[in-house]
Amino acid sequence: MNAVQHDRIRRVLVIKWSALGDVVTASALMEDIARALPHAEIHLNTQPNCAGLFAHDPRFSEVWAIDVRSKNQRWTNSLAWLKKVRAGHYDLVVDLQRSDHSRFLLTLLWLIGSAPRIRVGNRGGLPYTHQPVLRDPRSHAFPMMQSVLQAIGIPTRTLHPVLYPAPDRAPFIEQLRREHGLGENDYVVLLPGAAAAHPLKRWGTQRFAELAQRLHQQGMEKIVLIGGPDEVDVCAEIATLGEWVVNLNGRLQLLDIAPLCAGAAAIVGNDTGTAHFASIADRPLLVLCGPTDPRRVKPIGPRVVAIQAVLPCISCYAKTCSNPDTHACMKAITPEWLAAQLPNLIAGDLRAGQDLPGSLRSF
Repeated sequence: MNAVQHDRIRRVLVIKWSALGDVVTASALMEDIARALPHAEIHLNTQPNCAGLFAHDPRFSEVWAIDVRSKNQRWTNSLAWLKKVRAGHYDLVVDLQRSDHSRFLLTLLWLIGSAPRIRVGNRGGLPYTHQPVLRDPRSHAFPMMQSVLQAIGIPTRTLHPVLYPAPDRAPFIEQLRREHGLGENDYVVLLPGAAAAHPLKRWGTQRFAELAQRLHQQGMEKIVLIGGPDEVDVCAEIATLGEWVVNLNGRLQLLDIAPLCAGAAAIVGNDTGTAHFASIADRPLLVLCGPTDPRRVKPIGPRVVAIQAVLPCISCYAKTCSNPDTHACMKAITPEWLAAQLPNLIAGDLRAGQDLPGSLRSF
């Protein structure tokens, strides 16, 4: 396998379509690419629902989205995608997808002699010219994507997501913090929701409410709630605890989440896309897992810890619980235990790889 001469690469295409959390995670790799190839023109191919995340991103000369997975326009859009890549005359394509769809399209280009000359992707094999060491689809997306860059000699030094909000949002966040008296390190952010289609991923409204109450009693000035449309009722119920609860549900754009979290003492949330955006802030973040495997789903970052109960039925990925003790995996994580552990999380003493009291494990 020939070494890649970075100084000869002039045009780069990065492919990352979904899921939303994986796209946020991939932004760390995008930072590594931009740093390793400062003189290259870099384009990003993503999906329409993700393109807005990169509207103000200085790393990309172009961000384009063609929905090649559209049920009604799949073949038409796939043909448009092939024409777009062919016309791009790219020297390098970095395919960060975990499925075979992008690989299939690149193979078509390779068969007609129109593929970029350097090709690397998660899946390895044809049509890629360089092969990553790690190809296990059961592993976390982040080390897989790191292995892709390492295969072409790009150092992987960025350990948390990097995204760029619109410049005019910074004054809004500052005003929001002043409005609610959110001083540096005197508030905790809670992410109490998850997609309505996956109710087992939720720790539970009452547990989050009890946690909020305990943290306030321990001296935390404010508790901030962040969520999306599926969490309106959850956040509203917790907000009835008192004026010290700041309910920001519905007031933030996705890229506002990290700047708001940047001043927090800590963040606690379910396995939800919101947690990935919160991880951009590089603050102590604790993610509660039960039906999903933290080794695959937890947000990236040196200050992110996921916890999970040690039970035979964990990581079931089910939408309904089959355990006679319904939701046992989440019941095992108590608000009392979590409130007691928060100082350790903030101090960096709660780390991945620990067996914890109460038959819990950290990741």
